[in-house]
Amino acid sequence: MAQPKGKTGNPNGRPKGSPNKITSELKTWVKMLIDNNRQGLEQDLKKLSPKDRWQIIERLLAFCVPKMQSTEAVLDLQRLTDAELETIINQITSNEDENNGTDAV
Repeated sequence: MAQPKGKTGNPNGRPKGSPNKITSELKTWVKMLIDNNRQGLEQDLKKLSPKDRWQIIERLLAFCVPKMQSTEAVLDLQRLTDAELETIINQITSNEDENNGTDAV
Protein backbone atom coordinates (compact mmCIF):
# COMPACT_ATOMS: atom_id res chain seq x y z
CA MET A 1 0.00 0.00 0.00
CA ALA A 2 1.32 3.44 -0.91
CA GLN A 3 2.21 5.90 1.80
CA PRO A 4 -0.15 8.82 2.40
CA LYS A 5 0.75 12.14 0.81
CA GLY A 6 3.31 14.04 2.89
CA LYS A 7 4.58 10.89 4.65
CA THR A 8 7.81 9.10 3.91
CA GLY A 9 9.51 5.90 4.97
CA ASN A 10 12.66 7.92 5.64
CA PRO A 11 11.75 11.10 7.54
CA ASN A 12 15.36 12.33 7.50
CA GLY A 13 15.63 11.93 3.73
CA ARG A 14 18.84 12.15 1.75
CA PRO A 15 21.45 14.40 3.40
CA LYS A 16 21.46 17.95 2.05
CA GLY A 17 24.00 18.45 -0.74
CA SER A 18 24.51 14.77 -1.49
CA PRO A 19 24.16 14.07 -5.21
CA ASN A 20 21.74 11.43 -6.36
CA LYS A 21 23.07 8.25 -7.96
CA ILE A 22 22.17 9.25 -11.52
CA THR A 23 23.94 12.62 -11.24
CA SER A 24 27.07 10.95 -9.90
CA GLU A 25 27.08 8.32 -12.66
CA LEU A 26 26.51 10.94 -15.36
CA LYS A 27 29.36 13.13 -14.08
CA THR A 28 31.68 10.11 -14.07
CA TRP A 29 30.66 9.20 -17.63
CA VAL A 30 31.20 12.77 -18.92
CA LYS A 31 34.60 12.93 -17.22
CA MET A 32 35.67 9.63 -18.81
CA LEU A 33 34.35 10.76 -22.23
CA ILE A 34 36.39 13.96 -22.06
CA ASP A 35 39.50 12.20 -20.72
CA ASN A 36 39.39 9.58 -23.48
CA ASN A 37 38.90 12.18 -26.24
CA ARG A 38 41.04 15.01 -24.93
CA GLN A 39 43.42 15.18 -27.91
CA GLY A 40 40.58 15.27 -30.45
CA LEU A 41 38.71 17.88 -28.45
CA GLU A 42 41.79 20.11 -28.33
CA GLN A 43 42.25 19.81 -32.10
CA ASP A 44 38.59 20.64 -32.67
CA LEU A 45 38.82 23.67 -30.40
CA LYS A 46 41.84 24.97 -32.34
CA LYS A 47 39.77 24.89 -35.55
CA LEU A 48 37.16 27.25 -34.08
CA SER A 49 37.28 31.03 -34.21
CA PRO A 50 38.54 32.64 -30.99
CA LYS A 51 35.00 33.81 -30.12
CA ASP A 52 33.49 30.33 -30.56
CA ARG A 53 36.42 28.71 -28.74
CA TRP A 54 35.91 30.90 -25.67
CA GLN A 55 32.16 30.27 -25.71
CA ILE A 56 32.80 26.52 -25.57
CA ILE A 57 35.41 26.93 -22.82
CA GLU A 58 32.99 29.08 -20.82
CA ARG A 59 30.29 26.41 -21.11
CA LEU A 60 32.70 23.68 -20.07
CA LEU A 61 33.80 25.68 -17.02
CA ALA A 62 30.25 25.46 -15.69
CA PHE A 63 30.92 21.76 -15.08
CA CYS A 64 34.21 22.40 -13.26
CA VAL A 65 33.76 25.56 -11.24
CA PRO A 66 30.79 26.00 -8.90
CA LYS A 67 28.53 28.91 -9.73
CA MET A 68 28.63 31.82 -7.32
CA GLN A 69 25.33 32.69 -5.73
CA SER A 70 24.61 36.21 -4.72
CA THR A 71 23.29 36.83 -1.26
CA GLU A 72 21.96 39.98 0.24
CA ALA A 73 21.82 40.86 3.90
CA VAL A 74 19.34 43.58 4.76
CA LEU A 75 19.73 45.04 8.22
CA ASP A 76 17.11 47.48 9.51
CA LEU A 77 19.07 49.39 12.13
CA GLN A 78 15.95 51.21 13.32
CA ARG A 79 14.44 47.95 14.60
CA LEU A 80 17.49 46.85 16.60
CA THR A 81 17.91 47.49 20.28
CA ASP A 82 21.02 49.22 21.61
CA ALA A 83 22.24 45.88 22.96
CA GLU A 84 21.81 44.22 19.54
CA LEU A 85 23.67 47.07 17.83
CA GLU A 86 26.48 46.80 20.39
CA THR A 87 26.75 43.04 19.75
CA ILE A 88 26.99 43.59 15.97
CA ILE A 89 29.64 46.29 16.40
CA ASN A 90 31.66 44.05 18.70
CA GLN A 91 31.50 41.15 16.23
CA ILE A 92 32.61 43.35 13.33
CA THR A 93 35.49 44.88 15.24
CA SER A 94 36.65 41.52 16.61
CA ASN A 95 36.67 40.11 13.04
CA GLU A 96 38.80 43.03 11.89
CA ASP A 97 41.22 42.48 14.77
CA GLU A 98 41.53 38.78 13.89
CA ASN A 99 42.29 39.66 10.27
CA ASN A 100 44.88 42.29 11.23
CA GLY A 101 42.63 45.13 10.21
CA THR A 102 41.51 43.63 6.90
CA ASP A 103 37.94 42.72 6.14
CA ALA A 104 37.08 39.04 5.92
CA VAL A 105 36.36 37.79 2.41
